Amino acid sequence: MNSSKFQRFLIKLLVTIAALLIVVKISPWAEVEGPGALIVTALLLGIFNTVLRPLLILLTLPINILSFGLFILVINGLILYIISLLVPGFNLSGFGSAVLTSILVSLTAWAINMLIRDRQ
Repeated sequence: MNSSKFQRFLIKLLVTIAALLIVVKISPWAEVEGPGALIVTALLLGIFNTVLRPLLILLTLPINILSFGLFILVINGLILYIISLLVPGFNLSGFGSAVLTSILVSLTAWAINMLIRDRQ
């Protein structure tokens, strides 16, 4: 891996960690018990979004088409819910909160990325 790709990976990881931390701090339905759980959650979120998400989107393509793409929100929530089951120290109160948390994490990460791009 060259240094440019590694830098992009680190920036994405740090943005995801920051977005998760912000959402966990403001939401009563999500909690993280330490920095280790936060880092592992962010890493798994990146891996699952790279590997599992495209497969799930392909498998649910008819539902995605019928819902005008809104079913992707359910897929994102499912991925985050699975991660909450796998990572000790990262807890969500249920599937609905996983969907809401995934929306908030995505919006927060988008906002952070916009701030970073404006400064470059």
